Amino acid sequence: MIKTLTEKKHYVILGSFFLLLFIILLSIRLGSVEYSFNKIFEVFFQKEMTPERNILFNIRLPRIIVAILVGANLAVAGALLQAVMQNPLADPGLTGVSSGASLVAIIIMLVFPSYSYLVPIGAFIGGAIACFAVYILAWKDGIKPIRIILAGVAINAILGGGTSLLSILNSDRIQGVLLWVNGSMSGKNWSDARVLIIYSSIGLFLGVLCIRKANILQLGDEMASNLGVSTNKYRVLLSLVAVFLAGISTAVVGVIGFVGLIVPHIARLLIGSDYKYLLPFCIVLGSCTLLLGDTFARTIMRPVELPVGVIMAIIGGPFFLYLLRRGRA
Repeated sequence: MIKTLTEKKHYVILGSFFLLLFIILLSIRLGSVEYSFNKIFEVFFQKEMTPERNILFNIRLPRIIVAILVGANLAVAGALLQAVMQNPLADPGLTGVSSGASLVAIIIMLVFPSYSYLVPIGAFIGGAIACFAVYILAWKDGIKPIRIILAGVAINAILGGGTSLLSILNSDRIQGVLLWVNGSMSGKNWSDARVLIIYSSIGLFLGVLCIRKANILQLGDEMASNLGVSTNKYRVLLSLVAVFLAGISTAVVGVIGFVGLIVPHIARLLIGSDYKYLLPFCIVLGSCTLLLGDTFARTIMRPVELPVGVIMAIIGGPFFLYLLRRGRA
């Protein structure tokens, strides 16, 4: 029976890889200009830089890579935060991390545009400060998950207000970052993809190293303490990794909510709560979700592109209410 369940999990993860490949092909094909698979195959083996090759290689391909990495980052960040807080409704957007990263990134882009190269590290620092503030507010003879969530909601509201204030005070320049504020893959190039590849590789590797710690936290504080584990230390370590993943993603594409909520929850329904399988599955499923969402966002009203953050909010909001209604929290 155990072998059968393990094999089932392996098949689900393998199937998600094939699904991701299919969505990649779909995303390459669809857009303001649609190409047949024969044309795509032909262009990929061309050496001459034709308009078609330029669109596929310099516009769609880096955008696809960015969507895949951001989806994986946000899904893993959400899964880790849910282990930290022992609550399936936790994600970077609901706990202040994304707002902290967003506020610092917007400060750099609007007030100090000449230092735009510092946006990735600035977003991480902003997310880390927000996370630190949440833990300070939540600390009372130790850290309890429910206090982290309540403190996160408060910090999220404060930082969101700061972002709105900056937008109003810099209304003459806000147009340039409006897509970023709503979470968008538009205009992403190979430079963005290379930055994300480096940072995401580090963050996802650290996330995989946290699998055992996440499983221990799921046992509850009392059981973990009986095993001689410092739950507060584990919570801080997992939170830092989640902040790093959410921060670098927010720095590149802006605020995209609900991926960290939806993906881990669906993954648990399909594969269970063991992070040995859950985390790798979240990486692939998060990539599938955001890439599919971005493909939909840029084709549903073509040639006009919608921010993928808007699409995820439209999907994620009702899903969040469904979880509350079903009493999953």
